[in-house]
Amino acid sequence: MRLDRSAAAALAAAFFALAGCDRQRIARLEEGVATEADVKREFGEPKAVFDEPDGGRTFEYPRQPEGQTNYFITIAADGRMTALRQVLKPSEFAKVSPGLDKAEVRRLLGRPAQTQRFGLKPDEELWEWRWLDGQQARLFNVTFGRDEKVLKAASSDDMRDTHGGP
Repeated sequence: MRLDRSAAAALAAAFFALAGCDRQRIARLEEGVATEADVKREFGEPKAVFDEPDGGRTFEYPRQPEGQTNYFITIAADGRMTALRQVLKPSEFAKVSPGLDKAEVRRLLGRPAQTQRFGLKPDEELWEWRWLDGQQARLFNVTFGRDEKVLKAASSDDMRDTHGGP
């Protein structure tokens, strides 16, 4: 399905409004000062919560499938925010290696934009994240095998951006 120019412009405007809202939310949260309540007031309820070994928790705030970021916000055992990270970036992608399982990849990158299986390769599943490399829209893809472990991972251009739509 192709979007006409006005629909594509509206979608782009909505995306940039969301990105602007995130910047404002982030600016209101100071590491070591903001509390769990402050984080939830700005970002809402997390999509997932990961328990940390030190008693803290990490909240997941994905912006997939249309956004190009996924945020992880760590709350220490004392209830204060200790980290706010955007995880869709090359340094995090480099941690994805053959043999990791789906839960480990989800813990590194957050919820993917989409998952899919292909008829000609029914034993494989592809996960995909949208991200920005500077101003270039990109995709990071991870292929899992029958055992639900990473077979391969790679980045490519986001063809939706290159060709103006899906």
